[in-house]
Amino acid sequence: MLQATMVEPGRIVFEDVPKPGMGKGQVLIRVKACGICGSDVHVWRGEHPFTSYPVIQGHEFSGIVESVGEGVEGIGPGTKVTVEPSIVCSRCYPCRHGRYNICDNLKVMGFQTDGCHREFFTVPAEKVVPVPEEMSFEAAAMVEPTAVAVHAVKKADLPQGAKVVVLGAGPIGILTMQAAKALGASEAMITDVVDFRLDVARRLGADYTVNVGREDVLGAISNAFGEDKADVIFECVGAEETLETAIQRARKGSRIVVVGVVGGRPRLSVGLLQDRELEMVGTLMYMRDDFLTAIKLIDLRKVTPTEMITAMFKFRDLPDAYREADENRGRNLKVMVEF
Repeated sequence: MLQATMVEPGRIVFEDVPKPGMGKGQVLIRVKACGICGSDVHVWRGEHPFTSYPVIQGHEFSGIVESVGEGVEGIGPGTKVTVEPSIVCSRCYPCRHGRYNICDNLKVMGFQTDGCHREFFTVPAEKVVPVPEEMSFEAAAMVEPTAVAVHAVKKADLPQGAKVVVLGAGPIGILTMQAAKALGASEAMITDVVDFRLDVARRLGADYTVNVGREDVLGAISNAFGEDKADVIFECVGAEETLETAIQRARKGSRIVVVGVVGGRPRLSVGLLQDRELEMVGTLMYMRDDFLTAIKLIDLRKVTPTEMITAMFKFRDLPDAYREADENRGRNLKVMVEF
């Protein structure tokens, strides 16, 4: 069995290792496809604050069940699946109260514990999520980022017919735009500084696109939605500048959902949150129900994640895939690795 270990930033070592065994309650998966996300690139560059080396990367993936361990029911060999890559303790307060996505002891495959960059991968049965047989392996691998978007939209508690703004037209931003429209929004605007990404977002359903390098967001929102502006703003960049934009441009009494991963300690106009009774809501990862909703939306083609795949690489070319995702972000949305 071939596996790829990131031994230090920018250096991957391939190893031939024995095919893994299984314990009670585990499932052995033959990995078929895996996407590379922005967080993966941060590990590649040595910039992820919660990942140490060596580590086997990969967390948004799909495959086929090879075999199941003792006590596993409801799933068998040959089943096409994806995996919810969070490992939780089931003991802390969030876990005991149905919010295991914010587990006090959360670990994520590919970051704090090893991931799927190997030909066979053993995972707990409760993390395995079957997908429709007709769904492609590439689409199934993108259920995970779609679930991130679904969870964010659910946290927004959208009123029916809502008008939303998504700051950032990366994969998560575009998926959030599509999920919002699928789950009740009537119109969606998306912003970025890269025309290529905005062009894809427009093709995939954005009603309005704004290049913030050339156009003011407030004027664009007013022109599109009138004086009532947007009901919800999704921040999908994770940068001080876009967080501040969200606060400055939000309608009084509206909600801001922070989807992007924010580094450092940004300086923000918190006084405006109080003065305008804004709600700033954090959102982290997903739960199983978000995976099930994501699968349904993809199956119905209300969300079309595979249309964001801009480059494909073989598993043995994994270092090239990381370089492509890192160095050519202006022409890529999703880099996919096939096994």
